[in-house]
Amino acid sequence: MSTVVLFNSPRDDEAEVAAWRGYINAYDPTIDFRNWPETGRVEEIDYVLAWLPKPGDLARYPNLKAIFWLGAGVDHLLKDAALPRQVPIVRLVDDGLTAGMTEYVLLHALRYHRRLPELEAQQREGLWRKLVYPLAKDRRIGIMGMGVLGTDVANRLIGLGFDVAGWSRAPKQLAGLASFRGEDQLAPFLNRSEILVCLLPLTPATAGIINARTLAALPKGATVINAARGGHVVDADLIAALDRGHIAHATLDVFTIEPLPVEHPFWRHPRITLTPHVASVTISETASRVVIEGLKAMRAGRQPANIVDLAKGY
Repeated sequence: MSTVVLFNSPRDDEAEVAAWRGYINAYDPTIDFRNWPETGRVEEIDYVLAWLPKPGDLARYPNLKAIFWLGAGVDHLLKDAALPRQVPIVRLVDDGLTAGMTEYVLLHALRYHRRLPELEAQQREGLWRKLVYPLAKDRRIGIMGMGVLGTDVANRLIGLGFDVAGWSRAPKQLAGLASFRGEDQLAPFLNRSEILVCLLPLTPATAGIINARTLAALPKGATVINAARGGHVVDADLIAALDRGHIAHATLDVFTIEPLPVEHPFWRHPRITLTPHVASVTISETASRVVIEGLKAMRAGRQPANIVDLAKGY
């Protein structure tokens, strides 16, 4: 009997499905590649490639060997009360996904370092006024979350000469990085972060972590970049910090409700740059290689890389 792989990403169009089918069948032409909702007999499904499936759907496949999650963060998946938790979940750690996130953070960190929002405001007012900025070595950037994404961002920023600190559950050994860990070291980490980057996984411990208390701990005039999950930010607290001038500007790519409702004040706030969850996107060309390596491991009886630890939430 051939291996059956179900592609369960309802938001993807026919071209994306065709691309994934091409990559998977190039690896093994005998794989029966199916696209949800055309599942065939649910008992036949061996593996699911999933992104934002309908709640409860993943519980329908009694012989499922693994779920390959086509994104970096699994918080959406873990909200599913019917999720078959005995089935291994493999999260996507992909060079293309990492590169996209690093590009996004570098783009906006450099914007803030070179004071571009202020220059753009001057242009709108017809003002010709030079604004000074420090050398990169004197600009302090803090990264919350030092997993694969945070580590790559940190390395690139350090390479550009910035003074970079990371905050995580456990200390990180990275040349040129000031490492902070745990709740006790959060305040000193924030105190020194002129540009704060959030790349944390969303867990009960990190939900709402960008709030009135943590924003107040940042230096006056600090800027914030959130490309992790919308649930990290307490929206009203961020708006209040922006309105009183303690936070100079924020770049937000992710939101508690997506698409962001048109009436939400983020859309019209003059000190917010908003992007529609595009900091990094899954590209089948690179992501399929990672999934195929996982399939090879599973079919050979080995554990694939990047199995989700349900206790940690990532």
